[in-house]
Amino acid sequence: MLPSAAVNRRQFLTSLAVGAVMPALALPKFASAGVAPNYPVHFTDAEWHARLTPAQYAVLRQKSTEYPGTSPLLKEHRKGTFACAADGNPLFDAHTKFESGTGWPSFWRPLPGAIGTTTDHELGYARTEVHCARCGGHLGHVFEDGPPPTGLRYCMNGVAMKFVAA
Repeated sequence: MLPSAAVNRRQFLTSLAVGAVMPALALPKFASAGVAPNYPVHFTDAEWHARLTPAQYAVLRQKSTEYPGTSPLLKEHRKGTFACAADGNPLFDAHTKFESGTGWPSFWRPLPGAIGTTTDHELGYARTEVHCARCGGHLGHVFEDGPPPTGLRYCMNGVAMKFVAA
């Protein structure tokens, strides 16, 4: 009974935190998403606008966050690969996806060399931002409350990814 109570407590605390910060997170950030021209894939801002939907652009290029529970990828459980929506870079094998109860697709390990990380302080404390290693697009954040074997939770914006079935 204790594990169930712990999950319910985590879900409750997560929903409180999400409710408190979502209005600020849902707005596009008007800062660069760490998109330096040294990424293998790069385009002008106008080209990114043309290639991406408005929601994808807001998340991938402006570090916005989609509302929790809105991604169709939450219900994706087939074999395959989750790839960057901006450049098709394979990011996560579907077997590493798990139900975190947070409202965002979550994974316990990325594919080798698929992602990069930086530290952001946008909420007033340090978090580890996850971005695509090929285009620099913002994907989400990684936290240390995931399942074995890594203990990590890569909490990703579904709009920043596409699913490629095996």
